[in-house]
Amino acid sequence: MKVFLSGTAGGSGRPEPGCRCVSCAGLPPGHRRPFELVVDGTVRFPFAEVPHGYRVCAGGLGLVGPDGAALLCVPPGRELPPGLAAAVPARYGVVLIDVLDRPERLGELRRAGLVDEATRVVAIGLDHRVRPEDLDRRLRLWGAVALPDGTTLEVPDATPPKAQDGPVRRALLLGGARSGKSAEAESRLATEPYVTYVATGPSGAGDGEWAARVRAHRSRRPAHWDTVETTDLATTIANATTPLLIDGLGTWLAAVFDEHGAWEGDRAPVEVRCDELVAAWRQAPEPIVAVSDEVGLGVVPATASGRLFRDTLGRLNERLAAESEYVALLVAGRLLEL
Repeated sequence: MKVFLSGTAGGSGRPEPGCRCVSCAGLPPGHRRPFELVVDGTVRFPFAEVPHGYRVCAGGLGLVGPDGAALLCVPPGRELPPGLAAAVPARYGVVLIDVLDRPERLGELRRAGLVDEATRVVAIGLDHRVRPEDLDRRLRLWGAVALPDGTTLEVPDATPPKAQDGPVRRALLLGGARSGKSAEAESRLATEPYVTYVATGPSGAGDGEWAARVRAHRSRRPAHWDTVETTDLATTIANATTPLLIDGLGTWLAAVFDEHGAWEGDRAPVEVRCDELVAAWRQAPEPIVAVSDEVGLGVVPATASGRLFRDTLGRLNERLAAESEYVALLVAGRLLEL
């Protein structure tokens, strides 16, 4: 099958006519046309009536050609239908998907075995949801590519898929309160088929404000991710069989201080726990993305315990950063690679 992409943007094109946002302002008019595709010069999306030899699948989102090659198209506003795994014999050769909207759907396809390393994943519905300078970075993380309007694809595609940047083995994301560090960490792993979210903070029982924070984090996470609540990070890392997202090291360290009564007592057990964490991080068997608080930019804490916590977390951040392939600082939702 030959797929002709005459347009790859959202419904209004990119930039959107009359839009003055930062994502649209730097692009020339008509940079990308609204999404449209034609298969073999005759079959148009959405797939409904098709010529003899073609078969529609996946609730009208998929098309199987006479040679058995399969294409899946998930444009803006469309959901993945149930029973996708039974819709095609093995996997899709090309997937056209609005990956900016809930990228975890790509992870679901990978989990079901419908997308693998040989699948060409093409981003469509491109619009001003992501700034131009962030788009390529995110697509590399997710193993997807943005193609220019007017591209013709072969299904199955003989072009090697674009290399995926992440997840690297160890990534540390630092930031202050409400800096966007947790959302960025979740985004880095959003399209992975298997992820274990390691929550180090309290559940929020008895604290309405904290419980609301926990609910907000849970609602952002893909439904197919597993969740583990623990402060035994060294063991969790050593025994990992899937990529881990640890959120976060600040709440973990506070819990360790509590467990050992170290705020006013012996601090040696806290140092031992930090040493164990760094050792496990260094030998991690699976990719890890960890979130931590950047505590060195504010005022000096007024209490001795506050200064102790700041200094201990700062040293832990420094040690983990030294053992990480990727470190970044989040400020006002903007990522600064270190």
